[in-house]
Amino acid sequence: MTHITFFKNSEKEITGFYSAGHEGYAISVLTINTINSIEAFTDDKFDVSVNEDEGIVIFKMAMPVSPETSILLKSYELGVSSVAEDNPKYLSISVKEV
Repeated sequence: MTHITFFKNSEKEITGFYSAGHEGYAISVLTINTINSIEAFTDDKFDVSVNEDEGIVIFKMAMPVSPETSILLKSYELGVSSVAEDNPKYLSISVKEV
């Protein structure tokens, strides 16, 4: 099973996420595409750590988060939430306030 934890600040803005598990090609594609899009289309700074053997991705934004990055992160949340709704045995999602 894959589990994704979204990190949100007190204003409910996504500031990062933690993804663990190997279930589902779609999840991996959405995750990597989001990171690549933020890097390609914004000037925002972030830290990313990947452990391919364990299927772990830790992504954290440097503050502040631009409107463009905020939309990309919301899009990622929407995409993985849709996958989780259709495949609850393979993907779970939680939120942690940071």
